[in-house]
Amino acid sequence: MGLQDTLTIKGSKLSAANGGAILTNPLATKTSPLHANGSDPGYSISGAAFGEVNKSFQLYNDGMNNVLPQPSKLDLNGKTPKRYTSNLPK
Repeated sequence: MGLQDTLTIKGSKLSAANGGAILTNPLATKTSPLHANGSDPGYSISGAAFGEVNKSFQLYNDGMNNVLPQPSKLDLNGKTPKRYTSNLPK
């Protein structure tokens, strides 16, 4: 019995689909509100569209218990903090 047969017949705790196809993560598509899209900064920056992002996030099954990450506090909607501009690398 080969490795693939062992995985598909006996399964593995490390594979949600035991070697089968897993649905595409809905947040990995171009239409996802997770990241910036046009003038909308997206959930990852502003927290906008939380309901839609969370719904898509919960639909994705990768075999792990994942918690939706909080929006970033590093990007201020395209504005650079003055602290950074006064300490540019040389």
